Parts: sequence; structure tokens; C-alpha cells
Amino acid sequence: MAALSGRDFLSLADLSPTELQELLQLATQLKSQQLQLQCNKVLGLLFSKASTRTRVSFTVAMYQLGGQVIDLNPNVTQVSRGEPVQDTARVLDRYLDILAIRTFAQQELEIFADYAKIPVINALTDLEHPCQVLADLLTIQESFGTLAGLTLTYVGDGNNVANSLMLGCALVGMNVKIATPSGYEPNASIVEQARAIANNKTEVILTHDPELAAKQANVLYTDVWASMGQETEADDRLPIFQPYQISESLLSLAEPDAIVLHCLPAHRGEEITEAVIEGSQSRVWEQAENRLHAQKALLASILGAK
Repeated sequence: MAALSGRDFLSLADLSPTELQELLQLATQLKSQQLQLQCNKVLGLLFSKASTRTRVSFTVAMYQLGGQVIDLNPNVTQVSRGEPVQDTARVLDRYLDILAIRTFAQQELEIFADYAKIPVINALTDLEHPCQVLADLLTIQESFGTLAGLTLTYVGDGNNVANSLMLGCALVGMNVKIATPSGYEPNASIVEQARAIANNKTEVILTHDPELAAKQANVLYTDVWASMGQETEADDRLPIFQPYQISESLLSLAEPDAIVLHCLPAHRGEEITEAVIEGSQSRVWEQAENRLHAQKALLASILGAK
């Protein structure tokens, strides 16, 4: 994966189809321990949003590679006192080897990348969640043995996960259907970008009909109906999104061997039922584990681990 050495990873669109496939192959090799890589580097985690899976998986991945991690909690750094992003970026550049940022605005991430010479990884913004989708694709590949030609249906809010799923599916040759309530569609520019990547070889479909979207799906995927920063909207969203719940009924419309994914945390009884998330078709826990392996592959590739 020399092609990724020293590069930023701000969006799945930063990868070519070949690079994404090779990254997933490397993750598979690292997970099975066919391959063991080491790099004595320092990763900084600058997280303005709460995190369980992203924080822990990045930390464990870096430790397993033989590196170190510094948790740069904004509440105990000068970031919380308004230090300009560009100043923080230029200072951290002189201490760290790589930086993973979890924040609200994609623009803030891009400013960091512009001012820091070290690689910057998007660990989540309001626009995209590319590291999550690396793990999602790895999980789907493990379940079906392939990605090309499959259909993923995402049901719920057209949020950052939906945005990154469209790009990821287009890159690996999967069809993707996004079913949302009217007014909650994914980012229009990313829809265009995903369709350009798909280049009419696969489909990127938007719909307001979850049942129609679920038909012939190999993967049913959902996320919370109110993301971080939208908590005050949660009660108002409940009746709007209720028809978009992944239930046993909706799952029955998908292919018989379909799997169910959720990026977590899950609100059982809202976007997904208890029976589905705990059922035999759920791959949610494998999906969560794969955050570790996918991000380890990403770190190893960018840092040139050997």
C-alpha cells in the first residue's frame, strides 16, 4: 500500500477503486494474522465529539502496530479556549506522526490538513464517516465473499454514514439505495460524486419508500435518527422516521441471506428492533470489531509500516 504513504484520508473519494480493494485485502490479512506489521509512530486523537468505537479501535490498532497514542481531548487543550485551527495544526505537526480528527465541520478537518504536513484522517465529521464504511465493506466482503454486484439498502436519516456508504459502494461496484423521509436526503453533491464514480456501472438510488428499497437488498443498514448535535430534534423526528425502522417485516422483503448492519450506538425500538439487531442475520458485532482491523490497515498503509 505504498500509494497511500503519507497521504491524508478525508473522504472515501480520496481512494481509487484499486486502493480501496487493496486496503480491504490488507485488513483481512492483518485480522487473520497472515501478516504482521510494525511502526514506531505516534498517533494523535483530536476528538470534539463523543466516541467509543472510533477512539478505542484507533488506540488499540496503533498499539498493536507498536506505536503510541496521545488523546488530545479538546477540553484540556487550548482548542477549548479558541486557539485557531491553523495554529493548532502547525504545532501538532511538529509533535506527531499522524492525526485522526473527529469533529463537526468538514471544513475544519480540511484546514487541519492544509496547515499540517503530517497525514490527517477523518475519524468522523457531519459530512462523512469514511473509517466506518471501511469496516462496513470489510464485513460485507466477509459475509458474501465478494462486493461487486451486491445491493446495499440504507434506511433512515441521510447523514454522514449514508454519504460515505454511497461513495464506498460506488467504488467497489455495489448498488446502493438510500431510503429517507422527504427533506432528510443525503448531501446532494456527494450523491453526484457517487454517481460519477459509479459511472452507470452500478446504481445510486434515492427513494422515500423503505419497503421498495428493501426488496432484493443483500444488506440492510441503518443508523440513529438523530445524530450527535441533533439531540434537540430527536422527539420531533420520531414520528417522521417510524416507517423507516428495520423490523422483522422490513427484513423479510430483502434477500433471504441478507445481513443487517448498524454503525452503533443503537436505539432499540427506534431505528431497529431488538429482534433484528440480536437476530441471526445481524452482523453488527462483527462490523464493530472490523473498525479495528480496517483502521489498522489504514494506519499501516499511511505510515509505511513494515
